[in-house]
Amino acid sequence: MIRVKVLDMKRNYTARLENAYQVSYEKKSNSLWTASFRLPLNDPKNEKVQFFHWIELTNDDEYIGLFRIMPKKTVHNRATNEISYDCEHAFATLLDSSLFKIHQLENWTTRQVIDYLLNKQHTQHWKLGQVDFVRYFHYSWENENLLSALLSVPKPFDEQFRWSWDTKSYPWTLNLVKPETKPVCRIKEGYNLIGFEISENPNNLFNRLYPLGAGEGINQLDIKRVNNGIPYLENKESIAKYGLREYVWADRRFTVEENLKSSCQALLDKWKEPAVSWEIRAIQLAELSGLTVDSFHEGDIVRVVTNDYGTLDLRILKEKAPDMTKTPWERELVIGSLQDDLGTTATDLERRQQINELYSQGATNITSVDFQDNCDSNSPARLRFYINENVVNVNELELTYNTRAFRAYSKAIKGGGATVTSTSAGGGSTQTSTSGGGSTQTSSSGGGGTQTSSSGGGSTQTSSAAGQSTNTSSAGGNHRHVMFNNGRNPPIGQTGARAFVDGLGQTVILDISAAQSSIIQTAESSGDHSHSVTTPAHTHGVSIPAHQHSVSIPAHQHSVTIPAHQHNVTIPAHTHQITLPNHTHEIEYGIFEYNSIPNRLTIKVDGVTVPITAISGDRISLIKYLKNSEGMVTRGWHTIEILPNGLARIEAHLDLFLFIQSQLGGQY
Repeated sequence: MIRVKVLDMKRNYTARLENAYQVSYEKKSNSLWTASFRLPLNDPKNEKVQFFHWIELTNDDEYIGLFRIMPKKTVHNRATNEISYDCEHAFATLLDSSLFKIHQLENWTTRQVIDYLLNKQHTQHWKLGQVDFVRYFHYSWENENLLSALLSVPKPFDEQFRWSWDTKSYPWTLNLVKPETKPVCRIKEGYNLIGFEISENPNNLFNRLYPLGAGEGINQLDIKRVNNGIPYLENKESIAKYGLREYVWADRRFTVEENLKSSCQALLDKWKEPAVSWEIRAIQLAELSGLTVDSFHEGDIVRVVTNDYGTLDLRILKEKAPDMTKTPWERELVIGSLQDDLGTTATDLERRQQINELYSQGATNITSVDFQDNCDSNSPARLRFYINENVVNVNELELTYNTRAFRAYSKAIKGGGATVTSTSAGGGSTQTSTSGGGSTQTSSSGGGGTQTSSSGGGSTQTSSAAGQSTNTSSAGGNHRHVMFNNGRNPPIGQTGARAFVDGLGQTVILDISAAQSSIIQTAESSGDHSHSVTTPAHTHGVSIPAHQHSVSIPAHQHSVTIPAHQHNVTIPAHTHQITLPNHTHEIEYGIFEYNSIPNRLTIKVDGVTVPITAISGDRISLIKYLKNSEGMVTRGWHTIEILPNGLARIEAHLDLFLFIQSQLGGQY
């Protein structure tokens, strides 16, 4: 007997729906299960059935599952006054949490990947149980719900898988297991088989396979080297019968070409014919027979025994109970071929979804850049690097660096010359130098030398006297006075003696001749007396004949004594003009290192200062300084600058962790 129980959002039992009818459920392999039921419009327990409350379905001792109430539909008419309720399995709670923006995992085990996703639940409804696979793939999700992300985890598998769960205890347990490959139940014509339909699906037929193994993109393993340069295997009979049907089959577990080829051949033998699926109506007889072989469920391998088609072992892909209240024993089954190892045998759409595994998913690559440069506080060591547009994600950027002594390779360089430089001085300054004095310097001359100067002679010089001055001289004893004329020579033609009266009233006789026309001699006198002479205004005429002077300088020395003294110098404002002619400087080759290194430095990334001043660093993350306002690293050029507080040489190493897709170029 079918039982429908209601639980509130905290999973506490609140009601049992005895009046529920048309109770049905549908279970699909590796998909979301659903259920539905109806209640009379006037059933008072309708108020217990609320959105997001829970419905637990059981059939006698068989636990069917836990379902969440979603839409409801109320129908009012004379024939039916009822409310229809649609429910989805508890697995749907994973739709309530999302992976916001980009999430990518590389080379994680299958268990680690599922754990990562389950940890993103806002409410931890699910925990991870059994995982039968250890596979390493790269996964990337962007703005997806957790349910779709989880269902995509085994999509790249090249073998069958099955999601299973346990919702009897909380938190619920999720498992990813390998399904049974041996029959565990039977459906036999004339026993529990009501009817069946057979569908042959040509979409599952492939007669040429391109196998790919480990690696990705252009580097992915293929079979060309062990298959005469041909990258595929094919079945000519199938091609002749059905035409060419190609498929690219990838399994990254394979690292040896021979193993990859043999596995591909086994698949080709299975896929060369169309896949056959069956839609069967059968009866659960386990309650009557007491045999477990008469009980069949979704995911089981069932042995189908028919009169016309023989015996086949097929997997139950879908189990549906159309009405548990009227025909609780009846089941509608969809079963498919065991040959399909991709885990998506129900429809062609599911098969085509596997093409996602064939795209170049890419891998994280490390790009390293080394650079060294001399620098100081004004001229940084500068590194420019480029992030290509084909980079899917920039995962990390790490800088490692050391500070060394500044290094030069020569002392002089070539000069152009022919330049003029002017320097200016302020002037007006006074500088005083002091000498101690007291020192004597002596110079010597050998003497004996004669120097002679010559005069051309014949020149006349005339001097004039104002006259009227009187000089009185006194003399004692006998003597003679010589006087000069007042400048008036005797008249032309007058010679001989001439008489004058002196100042004492005495008469003086002058003897004037042509040769001595300007000399006056007095008469002799004796005894003490004085003379008064009045010189009238007059001139003197002098004739200098041609003559020479001879000077003899004897050997001698000069002695100079310099006393203590100071020199005062005043420099006025002035400029200096310097002209450098065109010239060159010879180069002195060699390696020369500065004798010290700075004690701190500044690092800038795209102009943004990094809060690090140490002169060395190891694997410093710079990723956050590359992000734009949206939190993404822009593609194109970026610059790192390192400025020490003195002369230095920077030796640096940059590691870029980039996730790329290998879709360009060829394989050479």
